[in-house]
Amino acid sequence: MADAVATNRKARHNYSIEDTIEAGIVLTGTEVKSLRAGHCSLQEGYAVLRDGEVILKGVHIAPYQEGSFANVEAVRDRKLLLHRQEARKLAIKLRERGYTLVPLKLYFLRGNAKVELGLAKGKTQVDKRHKLRDEDEKRKVQDAMKRFSRGERA
Repeated sequence: MADAVATNRKARHNYSIEDTIEAGIVLTGTEVKSLRAGHCSLQEGYAVLRDGEVILKGVHIAPYQEGSFANVEAVRDRKLLLHRQEARKLAIKLRERGYTLVPLKLYFLRGNAKVELGLAKGKTQVDKRHKLRDEDEKRKVQDAMKRFSRGERA
């Protein structure tokens, strides 16, 4: 897979990702140039289904520096390209309470702009704290094992 132009690091903290799907994204020429320069933010982004189509909302792609009249708004609705069957599967899942589509990563694959969407369910504050505590405990155990293998004392 190609290098990511933009990633949504907060998504995995705020949501539990149950499934991912790759979709093409419809862009203008200046948006593509701006993406190649790395001027993009997925933090506020989400996707919705409207009339059988998946629409990406809230993603900020900065206007291209050398662009002129061809530049478009930085935050606008962008159509995602999915097969009809994939869109139907997503529609069924999204009808369930609590699910949302969150953009995880934006990248280029063989010259085409792609977005990785995550079918996500929101985490509660308690879930976030438990995960942080578990990661901290795991880190402490790894550190202790490393020191033990070197023969150091605690």
